[in-house]
Amino acid sequence: MHLVRRLRVPGLVTGCLKTARRSRTSGISANLDIRGIYPPITTPFNQNEQVDYNKLEENLNKYSKVPFRGFVVQGSNGEYVYLTSEERIEVVKSVSKSVTKDKLVIAGSGCESSIATIHMTERMAEAGAHAVLVVTPSYYRGRMDNRALIQHYTQVANASPVPVILYSVPGNTGLDLPVEAAVTLSQHPNIVGLKDSGGDITRIALIIHKTQKEDFQVLAGSAGFLLAAYSVGAVGGVCALANVLGTQICQLEQLCISGQWEKAKDLQYRLIEPNTAVTRQMGIAGLKQAMDWFGYHGGKCRSPLCPLSELEAKQLNSIFTSNGWLSHF
Repeated sequence: MHLVRRLRVPGLVTGCLKTARRSRTSGISANLDIRGIYPPITTPFNQNEQVDYNKLEENLNKYSKVPFRGFVVQGSNGEYVYLTSEERIEVVKSVSKSVTKDKLVIAGSGCESSIATIHMTERMAEAGAHAVLVVTPSYYRGRMDNRALIQHYTQVANASPVPVILYSVPGNTGLDLPVEAAVTLSQHPNIVGLKDSGGDITRIALIIHKTQKEDFQVLAGSAGFLLAAYSVGAVGGVCALANVLGTQICQLEQLCISGQWEKAKDLQYRLIEPNTAVTRQMGIAGLKQAMDWFGYHGGKCRSPLCPLSELEAKQLNSIFTSNGWLSHF
């Protein structure tokens, strides 16, 4: 698929959304098609909890055999909140060098302040990211209303040399990006879409409906509701479970795209419990444990995250086994 990057619009650094909207109609900006499946890749660590770049490259080599659209780097499953700024950038740089040119590299660049996010976004672009994924700032979530979030994302998108993807993950931030804010921000020429991890299909459908006249695409943030998201107009997914069952999730994508809904439903059913286990129930430790079982480098998490207990590992294995993905211990 041919990639066309949205261009940075001169003079927008201190501009407003109205200015950005005029730039869209003048044809200055171009589209970046983000449809497809992306694993939000994990960060491998050695026994001293330092980033293991060799294992990261080995994982990417194995993922090259899966028909992913690209990779999300330094998202929630990359433990980005536990990495230093320089580590975040170095991981993105390493991934950019390792993957083939036909794969999109989407880098998580979100920080709590707009200034820090702009700086990180610029560094991620220099590291080779084709687009950035910007999580909602949430430490002062009580004040993160429409006005604050629209201002934040507009400032970031104005300054960003690469396209921006909004990221709503209320399970981690305690904050949903409001529908009204998403709709307003969809009009910005350098904001190309939204990754929504909340799982509220009614909300996702409403955002898609209200932004259908814009160059704006929505990605499901989890494999657990991927079929439902496709059914209301989503164009892909960023799915933690794709780190483990990437081929199967790409198969689900193709079944949805081709309208084979009965087959898609049967496959979706078998993905729900494993997905819940490696996201809401056991988190990154569960995801990394499953990766180890499936021949990838999962390994340990960075402290203070702890590995699974023996009981949790048995429960996780049972979930994958009962859905036909693994044999028993």
